[in-house]
Amino acid sequence: MNWTVVQRILGLLLMIFSLTMLPPILVSVVFKEGSWLPFLQGFALTLFSGLLIWLPVRQSRRDLRLRDGFVVVAAFWTVLGTFGAAPLYLADTLSMTLTDAIFESMSGLTTTGATVLTNLDSLPKAILYYRQQLQWLGGMGIIVLAVAVLPMLGVGGMQLYRAETPGPVKDTKLTPRITETAKALWLVYFSFTVLCALGYWFAGMNGFDSLCHAFSTVAIGGFSTHDASIGFYDNSAIELVAIIFMFAAGINFSLHFFAVRNVKVSHYTSDEEFRAYFFYLVAVSALVIGTLLWNITYLKPADSVINGLFQAVSIATTTGFTTADYSAWPGAVPVLLIFASFIGGSAGSTAGGIKVMRWLLIFKQGAREIARLVHPSAEIPVKLGNHAVPFRVVDAVWGFFSVYIIVFGIMLLGMMMTGLDQVTAFSAVAATLNNLGPGLGEVTSGFMTVPDAAKWIAVVGMLLGRLEIFTLLVLFMPTFWRH
Repeated sequence: MNWTVVQRILGLLLMIFSLTMLPPILVSVVFKEGSWLPFLQGFALTLFSGLLIWLPVRQSRRDLRLRDGFVVVAAFWTVLGTFGAAPLYLADTLSMTLTDAIFESMSGLTTTGATVLTNLDSLPKAILYYRQQLQWLGGMGIIVLAVAVLPMLGVGGMQLYRAETPGPVKDTKLTPRITETAKALWLVYFSFTVLCALGYWFAGMNGFDSLCHAFSTVAIGGFSTHDASIGFYDNSAIELVAIIFMFAAGINFSLHFFAVRNVKVSHYTSDEEFRAYFFYLVAVSALVIGTLLWNITYLKPADSVINGLFQAVSIATTTGFTTADYSAWPGAVPVLLIFASFIGGSAGSTAGGIKVMRWLLIFKQGAREIARLVHPSAEIPVKLGNHAVPFRVVDAVWGFFSVYIIVFGIMLLGMMMTGLDQVTAFSAVAATLNNLGPGLGEVTSGFMTVPDAAKWIAVVGMLLGRLEIFTLLVLFMPTFWRH
């Protein structure tokens, strides 16, 4: 393990991250709020800490290996979530405990969207902007952004990219060079953000809210500048814009990149994961809308359609925006929506959950085992499109699924031991491990009332979900540390 290289990269990344605390200062000045001091203090603290870490090993130029990349990613997300809490902890307006500040920061950075804050409508805009910006930066992963910058500083990026990128297949690059891949992903990501902000603005949001909600929509984060979330506006046009961009952000971003580069969209429908993603969103939406119409939940059928469609897409893609209290909807709808978040979005998207690709491979593997009962001697490969999936990938998917269930069970027991009831505990684990945000029971509108111990369990769940479990758990395996 090249500890000096890991230390050098961590210091560099912390110094880069400190710069993200400067835009909220500008927001505070523009809106004449005087809430800039906590961000200046957070900037100085993060920059100075990064400098202290970097200076002793600044001359270390050894190559970064794959194991080093896993350590950097895990350490950086943990450390960054802690330092990202500094402005929130130091802000007198919030009076947050250290636990709450770290929870809020980690929730933003991991694009979970769970919150411990109330009265958002009365908070300074600098703080509201900072929360949204955390989600935007975490959406595609600060590490992916960093690999476009670090090569200029003498640090390789492929090891970080493989450790950070979500999904079962991590070796496929959009371009021959990893730096160009990171730039391509961020170009698409940035373009989506601009288009989403313009869409919100034309639909009726003011400029500040448009930018903030574009940040959290494209990142599939779910933070809002209002307690009522998107429901604050009571505007069908705004909800439609949100639905479109939540759906788009849940698609593998490499498909968007190829669409832009080749100026065609036919590869979307030819991609099996996209077809499965589209089908399951349509199915969940239809079930939710049908239940709302059948039970006459809303007097106007149109309200059932728009609210049902919005909430289905929001929860299924793990965005977490709300327009209504879906926990009070009739029948099995609330549980159906929580279950939908276990699927999440596509691999290579900003969504959480287990990912459509993994569920698709599990389904195909199950179908193959059933076929083998009829033809025990047949060689039946698992295919995606016209290509056979390597056995190693199928095994990795089953391994991930098994570990996910075990981790979920342990976290569920931990939550219940802190005093939460079964419904609250189950949905709290689902909301954090799937990077969803809202849950059921006591955590329907946030984690304000849960014990601190439950919040720390939730923080661990957010990290596990964002790093897709293996990236973090691999550090606890003895074989990882053996030479």
